[in-house]
Amino acid sequence: MKNRSRRDFCKSAALTTGGLLTLPATMQGKMFVGGSDKLKLALVGCGGRGTGAAVQALTADADVELVAMADAFEDRLEGSLGAIQEHFDGEKTINVPEKNRYVGLDGYRHAIDQADVVILATPPGFRPTHFEYAIANDKHVFMEKPVATDAYGVRKVLASAKIAKEKKLNVVVGLQRHYEDKYLALYDKVKNGDIGQITSGQVYWNSAGVWVRARQAGQSELEYQMRNWYYFNWLCGDHILEQHIHNIDVANWFIGDYPVSAQGMGGRQVRNGKDHGEIFDHHFVEFTYASGAVIASQCRHQPGTMSRVNEVLQGTKGSINTGPGEMKDLGGKTTFKYDKEYVNPYQVEHDRLFASIRNGEVISNAEYGAKSTLTAIMGRMATYTGQVITWDQALNADQQLMPDELTWNDTPPTTPDANGNYPIPTPGVTKV
Repeated sequence: MKNRSRRDFCKSAALTTGGLLTLPATMQGKMFVGGSDKLKLALVGCGGRGTGAAVQALTADADVELVAMADAFEDRLEGSLGAIQEHFDGEKTINVPEKNRYVGLDGYRHAIDQADVVILATPPGFRPTHFEYAIANDKHVFMEKPVATDAYGVRKVLASAKIAKEKKLNVVVGLQRHYEDKYLALYDKVKNGDIGQITSGQVYWNSAGVWVRARQAGQSELEYQMRNWYYFNWLCGDHILEQHIHNIDVANWFIGDYPVSAQGMGGRQVRNGKDHGEIFDHHFVEFTYASGAVIASQCRHQPGTMSRVNEVLQGTKGSINTGPGEMKDLGGKTTFKYDKEYVNPYQVEHDRLFASIRNGEVISNAEYGAKSTLTAIMGRMATYTGQVITWDQALNADQQLMPDELTWNDTPPTTPDANGNYPIPTPGVTKV
């Protein structure tokens, strides 16, 4: 994957939402552990999102059973298992005996080995390695976004995605807007040409920020960073990637392409303490597409400021605003308003995944998940360096933030100075 051009890269896969392929009926059930009709589920990464995804997976299919769990920390695993059991209150079989609860950095292998379907919900830096192992061992996968924190990881995911398609394995990525009826209805309007060619847009994830977990006595530096993974790029990739990927992905999806270049600015003004690691608290990026369309992207983690999470796109005939689900003509008249009942897309994506497995179909989300991940990484590279970053530069970048292997005895890739401060990217100084 290393030296592929943007043109080759963008041609390599369709931009459709589901990517459904039909398998012969004889394929159904053959990938289930033990040859039974029961689908065995493993959860790798037992935080809040992983716990929620496990509940949704167990809800999606009447004959699915949680059989194994893995997490770096025992308290996270046990807390997750308790929450899942409490949610179903005996209505669903949760069969995770103590021997199937794997604590540590290598437990993912043991959990994946026991399952037909795996949920990958660790901090994003681990995703490429976990996905690679799952696909190599013929597992269907739900994995959270983003799918990597650096270009090296993106290339790794793309290689595994190709193998997954060859093996006809289902892969759903947690960019759940692709499974939300409002977005699908607006996408149909765009695809039908109702707003003409998209020429510009604005995408937002502006909020007060996320949690901070205080350093505890006796913690190693690695454990501290793992507990506070959001603030370290090797684990999280910065909030332009971990959160704002949703909005950037919508722009890519609706335009039907990926940007040729990005330039922007960012920094740390408010959330700039030792407990905020190395990430910025604001980013602004202009993504330019081959068609000439320019998307203005902004995300912010600053308390007391305007909160906004949505996407607005302008075309030659009109515009759409995904927040209220509206389409307007050039005169400002509303020509479409989505007004149907909300159906939770977090549940729908699991419903679709398990139905696809049962029906002998294949959903292939990994490629567009990887490409939207790379788009957000390209934006981060632009804000960190202050330079114009091309798609090919981003895709072929040598930087590897996440080690291939990690043990509790290792030093994390980022370390603080004698005063406890972490190195912060500096536009004009930081290199690609």
